[in-house]
Amino acid sequence: MSTNQPPQVSAEPSGAPGEGVPDARQRRMILIAVCIALMAVIASVSGLNVAQANLAVAFDASQSTVLWIINIYTLSLAALLLPLGSIGDRFGRKPMLLTGLTIFGVASAAAGLAPSTEVMLAARLFSGVGAAMIMPITLAVITSTFPKEERGQAIGVWTGVAGGGGILGMFLSAALVDVVSWRWLFVLPVALVMVALAMALRSVPNSRETSGHAFDTVGALTSVVAVVGLIFVLQEGPERGWTAPATLLSLVVGVIATIGFVAWELRRRDGALLDVRLFGEPALAGGSITLLAVFGVQAGIFVVLFPFFQTVLGWSGLLATLALMPMAVLMMTASGLAPRLAARIGPRATMATGILLAGAGLALMAADVSVDGGYLSVLPGMLAMGTGMGLSMTPSTEAITSALPRERQGVASALNDVTREFGTALGVALLGALLSSGYRNAIDSRLTDVPQAPADTARGGVANALDAANQAGPHAQTLIRAAQESFVDGWQRAMWAGVAVMGAVFLYVLARGPQHPTRTPANEPEPGDAAAP
Repeated sequence: MSTNQPPQVSAEPSGAPGEGVPDARQRRMILIAVCIALMAVIASVSGLNVAQANLAVAFDASQSTVLWIINIYTLSLAALLLPLGSIGDRFGRKPMLLTGLTIFGVASAAAGLAPSTEVMLAARLFSGVGAAMIMPITLAVITSTFPKEERGQAIGVWTGVAGGGGILGMFLSAALVDVVSWRWLFVLPVALVMVALAMALRSVPNSRETSGHAFDTVGALTSVVAVVGLIFVLQEGPERGWTAPATLLSLVVGVIATIGFVAWELRRRDGALLDVRLFGEPALAGGSITLLAVFGVQAGIFVVLFPFFQTVLGWSGLLATLALMPMAVLMMTASGLAPRLAARIGPRATMATGILLAGAGLALMAADVSVDGGYLSVLPGMLAMGTGMGLSMTPSTEAITSALPRERQGVASALNDVTREFGTALGVALLGALLSSGYRNAIDSRLTDVPQAPADTARGGVANALDAANQAGPHAQTLIRAAQESFVDGWQRAMWAGVAVMGAVFLYVLARGPQHPTRTPANEPEPGDAAAP
C-alpha cells in the first residue's frame, strides 16, 4: 500500500450501507445523544471535588491519596485522547463511542461500590480510559454528520455542555453528597451512560477513515508520555513542591517526549497522528491558545470561588455550587448564540469580544471583591466572565475542528479536548499557587496579636485558620478576620494575573485569529457525499 495515498472517508458517513443523510429530526437525536454522553464525562471530572472529605473518611486516606483518586481520572483521560481519537477515525466512531460508554459505565459503577482505595483508583483509571474514547467521538460525530450550515450551531450546543456541564455536575454532586451519600455521585454518570447508550444505538451514525498510512504508533506512545509527564507536573507540583525530584523528573520526561513527538510528527508528515504543521495556520493556533487560556482561567476561578463561598462567606458546598449557576447558564446561552454572531462579524471579532468580556469580568471581581461585600461583590464579574467564555469557546472549537479534514475529526476533537485539559491543569496550578502565596504574604502582618501556635496554623491556609480559631481564645475573631481578608488579597493577585493572561490572548487573537467565518476545509465531503476516490 502506497504511503503517498491520501486518506479517504468511508462512503458510509450516515450509518449502515443504504442509509441516507440523517434528516433534521435524526440530527437532533444525534446531538442529544452525544451531549448526554459528554455530560457524563464532564460531570465525572468535577463531581468528586465536592466529596474530598467524605473520601478521606471512607477509605481512611490521606489528602494526597484523595487527590490521586480525583486526578488519575483526568490524567488517563488527557493522555489517551489523541491516540483513541485517531483509532476512532480509523475503525469507526460509533463502535468507539459504544465501547467507551460501556467501559465508562462499568468503571463508574465499580467506583461507586469500591470497598478499598485500590479498587477506587483502578475504577477511576478505567473511567478515564472510557472517557477518552467518548469525548473526542462526541464532537467528531457532530462535525462529520451535520451539514456545514448547521455545524456551528451544533458545536455551540456541544461547547455549552462542555463548559457549563462541569458546574451543573458539581451542583448535582453536592446535592447528592449532602442529601444521600458520596457513593451516589456515581449514579448520575451511570444513568447518563445508560440513556446515551440507548440513544446512540438507535440514532448515532457511523463514519470512519480509510487511510493509506499505517497507524502512527510511535506518535501515539510519545504523545501519551508527553501528556502524562506534563499533566503530572501541573497536578503534583503544588502538592509535592515544584523542585521535588518526582516533579522535576516528570518535567524532564514530559519536555523530552514533547520534543520527540513534534520531531517525529514532522517526519511523518501526512501520516502523522497530528500534523503539527497546521499550528502555523491562524485558525488552529488561535483556537487552541484561546481555549487553553479560557479553560485555564475558568479552572483557576473555581479554585478561588469555592473557598471564598465556603470559608469566607460560610456557605455549604451545595449553596456554593448553586452560586455558580448564573455563570453556567450565561456561558451555555452565549455558546449557543456565538455561531450566529460569528456568521455576522466573523470568528476573530467574536473570539476577541468574548475574551474582552471574560477579562473584564476578572477585573471586576479583582476590584470589587471584599469580605463585607459578599456574593454581590463578585456576581457582576461572574456574569461577565460566563458570557465572555461562552462567546469565545464556540468559535475556538470550530476553528480547531475546521483546520483538519473531515476524515481526521476524531484527532481534531481530541486536540480540542487535550487543549481544554491542559488549560484546566495549568490554571489550577498557577492561579492556585498565586492565591496561596498572596494569602501567606498578606496574613503575616495581621497576626501580630495572635498567639504563636494558632498563628502558625493559620499561615497554612484560610481553612486551617478557621480551624485554629477554636484554640485562639479571645483572639478568635481577630484570627478569622485576618484569614478572610488575607484570602481576598490572594484572590486579587490571582485575578489580576488572569486579567493579564486574557489581555495577552486578546491582543494575539486581534492579530492572528481567524479572519473569516469558519469554512469547510478544502476537499472535505459533506455528509452524504461519496468519498473522494
